[in-house]
Amino acid sequence: MSASNVAKEPGPQGEESPVVRSPSPEEKKKREYKEFGHDEEKPTHANVDMSLIELKAEDLYDKEKVDLETIVIEDVFKLLQCSEEGLNDEEAQRRIELFGPNKLEQEEQNAFLQFLSFMWNPLSWVMEGAALVAIVLSNGNGQPPDWEDFIGIVLLLFINSAIGFYEERNAGNAVKALMDSLAPKAKVRRNGSWFEIESSGLVPGDMISFKIGDIVPADCRLTEAINVSIDQAALTGESLPQSKKLGDQCFSGSTCKQGEAEGVVISTGANTFFGRAASLVGQDDDTTGHLQKILAQIGSFCLVSIGIFVLAEILVLYAGFRYSYRRGLNNILVLLIGGIPIAMPTVLSVTLAVGAQQLAKHKAIVTRITAIEELAGVTILCSDKTGTLTTNKLTIDRATIRTYGPFSADDVMLLAAYASRTENQDAIDSAVVQALGDVSRARAGIKLLDFKPFNPVDKRTEITYREESSGMLKRVTKGMTGIIIELCSRNKTEELENRLEADVEEFATRGLRALAVAYEELDGQDPEGEGNGFELIGLLAIFDPPREDTKQTIDDALALGVKVKMVTGDQLAIAKETGRRLGLGDHMYPAKVLKDGPAPGGKHLSLDEMILDADGFAGVFPEHKYEIVKRLQGLGHLCAMTGDGANDAPALSRANVGIAVEGATDAARGAADIVLTEPGLSTIVHAIRGSRVIFQRMRNYSIYACAVTIRIVVCFAILAFAFKFDFPPFMVLIIALLNDGTIMTLSVDRVLPSMTPDSWDLAEIFAYAVAYGIYLTASTVALVAIILETTFFYDKFGVTFNGNPSPSGANDYQLHMIVYLQVAIISQALIFVTRSHGFFFMERPSVALFGAFCVAQLVSSIIAAYANFGFTQIQAISGGWIGIVWVWNIVWFAPLDWIKFAMKATVIKKLRQRHEAAQAAQAITGVPITRTQSRAASIHESLYSNRVSFIRRAARKVGFGSKITMKPEELQRFSSIQAQRTGATLARNPSRTAAA
Repeated sequence: MSASNVAKEPGPQGEESPVVRSPSPEEKKKREYKEFGHDEEKPTHANVDMSLIELKAEDLYDKEKVDLETIVIEDVFKLLQCSEEGLNDEEAQRRIELFGPNKLEQEEQNAFLQFLSFMWNPLSWVMEGAALVAIVLSNGNGQPPDWEDFIGIVLLLFINSAIGFYEERNAGNAVKALMDSLAPKAKVRRNGSWFEIESSGLVPGDMISFKIGDIVPADCRLTEAINVSIDQAALTGESLPQSKKLGDQCFSGSTCKQGEAEGVVISTGANTFFGRAASLVGQDDDTTGHLQKILAQIGSFCLVSIGIFVLAEILVLYAGFRYSYRRGLNNILVLLIGGIPIAMPTVLSVTLAVGAQQLAKHKAIVTRITAIEELAGVTILCSDKTGTLTTNKLTIDRATIRTYGPFSADDVMLLAAYASRTENQDAIDSAVVQALGDVSRARAGIKLLDFKPFNPVDKRTEITYREESSGMLKRVTKGMTGIIIELCSRNKTEELENRLEADVEEFATRGLRALAVAYEELDGQDPEGEGNGFELIGLLAIFDPPREDTKQTIDDALALGVKVKMVTGDQLAIAKETGRRLGLGDHMYPAKVLKDGPAPGGKHLSLDEMILDADGFAGVFPEHKYEIVKRLQGLGHLCAMTGDGANDAPALSRANVGIAVEGATDAARGAADIVLTEPGLSTIVHAIRGSRVIFQRMRNYSIYACAVTIRIVVCFAILAFAFKFDFPPFMVLIIALLNDGTIMTLSVDRVLPSMTPDSWDLAEIFAYAVAYGIYLTASTVALVAIILETTFFYDKFGVTFNGNPSPSGANDYQLHMIVYLQVAIISQALIFVTRSHGFFFMERPSVALFGAFCVAQLVSSIIAAYANFGFTQIQAISGGWIGIVWVWNIVWFAPLDWIKFAMKATVIKKLRQRHEAAQAAQAITGVPITRTQSRAASIHESLYSNRVSFIRRAARKVGFGSKITMKPEELQRFSSIQAQRTGATLARNPSRTAAA
């Protein structure tokens, strides 16, 4: 029923008039409606005599004495040694030298040194050592250096570094994005006059001004505020713009949405709230990525395996067999070149890069390539609320509209829209008008006669209009509940007030903001005339609604074994209401518990246990989000963090996987590992599934790489010990090149994702590798033994060695070629076993993988048939030998699947039972078992990180890199950091004017 063409009955009047029945004002206490909002902090004074404060650091650290955020403005001026006239140029320049410019500085990394950094890890060191052995040490027995091996090794190293360097240079820089987000210009008062300067020139104590549309250039306390509203959602996560009054603090990087203000700067650059977020981003130079840790352990396995057999060869070949220097060195080179999985970082990088391209099709841009691997193992997703789980757009909740008269909920909505601006709207007017669906209805059928916009004094809007259908003049007002009910003289009764108070309190407990609507009719045609009295007709609930796809996304994440926690800067009631609507649960806590810990006698014994159990946290600052993620990681979880604002940047950077949602600020995108380009979180589910496919490919390769290491070092060491077999190092290099070229196609292999978070069970990988490696070693040793000790192949197939039924010795050049072909074929075929869970022929590989395998085997067979390289010890073999090797490999390949099944039934089963027992222990205690990492292990892992401290120190020593200005610091409450830094600096360097 339309409100514009139906006359409504007035509320109770006459004998039941509330004016007659109510007690006198002296007898009746005015009601206070529990509106939802912020608790105001009262201004304070310094708790000691201001004349005794010497601005020492310990004074300003002690909030029992002074707090720059809350002390009265007069005390701020005294502490910062300034006045409302501003600073003079001389004092401003002095403070620039003390505090530095009002901007965030970054380290520029030299590209050349960055390229070299990719050759700085233990796997590369061994290959670099092998290259040096080939070119420097291989000069014995009158033979020239081994140039062929040297060039091949160096080529491998440069290919790996080039791929890694290209990916690293394309990564975003979080600190730069934060720096660029600072306001570039500022209006400042210097020498008693106003000027516009670069915001980088601001210092603590400066007087600044800003108006609607401006970005606040530095943290300040307001000395003058005219109807000021500040949007700080990107910094604190609060949904609504916050009204600011005289003495309030405004944060750098927030936006002025209404009014104009003047203030005194209390912090600049890295000391601001915004700068603090920047300093947290990239704070963890001492930590290494998850993939680097895995690479370190796989690398250690390979290095230890190689080291054992190299040491054994040195003892046996030199001490036992009395080998010449050069002959023994060639055997050692075979183990070094063939055993090191030098292409492992490259193969994994290509796998990740191809995966990133696939994720891009689902509108997820990957800015840190290794984040894909970590996303596959994520167990907890920490999500910001405003703009991530919700739309960051105020909406009227039509389902909760309360009506108090003959008007329907639709009538209340329409009348509230009449009392709203249709142009130059604030957030609430926009929400009310948009709730109509058709915004044109907000002025349809009426003629606007007078409109009073919202102001901080009246706290309501009011419209007087003529209804075109009846010609009657009517008036509607909407605003704060306590203000509107005082205007209602027609239907205000004790019963109505009780009902209204209960409704408002219910809204407040659910985190909904209440907006009351009242209506009256005018008797005459004077739009400024008195009406017949306002009548309360309805109460609207305003909230920031969840995105349409968020609930489904959260359900999908839970189905994939990923727990979702909300971490928001908004208030607890809002967080709980959002959690209920999304099915997250409302088991949430205010941020203060992160400092105070769980309540004594509660169900949580420790803060870690509380964080693990909670559905979310509200009212958090950047340090809190960062601390939550850090603690969850300390409990053994891989954490993903989603967000859209600058306040999320520190936690996005700290998380294993930082995800910036669509519409995120540059600061959040710069800190994130994955940037979504479509609204909502549904893309995350695609990304998680995609990452698990990629993880399976990497796991398959890791088993293969470790197995080949065992296969090469054990096989050729045994051949050397048993038969004094000297395999040419160059042919091992050929095997490595062909293997790596084929294995690259694993990046597009066809695999199925798991339905639970993936993890690197390295014990399983190493167990499989040892079993496969030893079995393949047996295949080669058996072939060589039969050829050397018998004439079986000559007798059965008539094949010869240059016309002879047997080779001329263990180092016959054609025997070398036979061993090359056998090792090359069966080693590559192993990938089909490692990539499958059942029989290898039951899981079809990708066309690319199978095609590459066929090409590589064709090349290997052609080399065996025609290659007579003069610089290495090989000779082409006949087609008969090539056929024999193929058949031999097929016979030995068939049982590999049965070895896999036998391992699953025995060794792997025991390993998994041990793992499940550990998980059961975690369930009993409620907190995962963690092991403190040794310093040595941490250093070892850091060697696998691309950006290593060694290279950075070298860059600074030779003058390539710029000076690093932001250092890691202890996490503290933000205001204490501001006060300490500003006050301590001024205390050490008192103003000459103040001293005088």
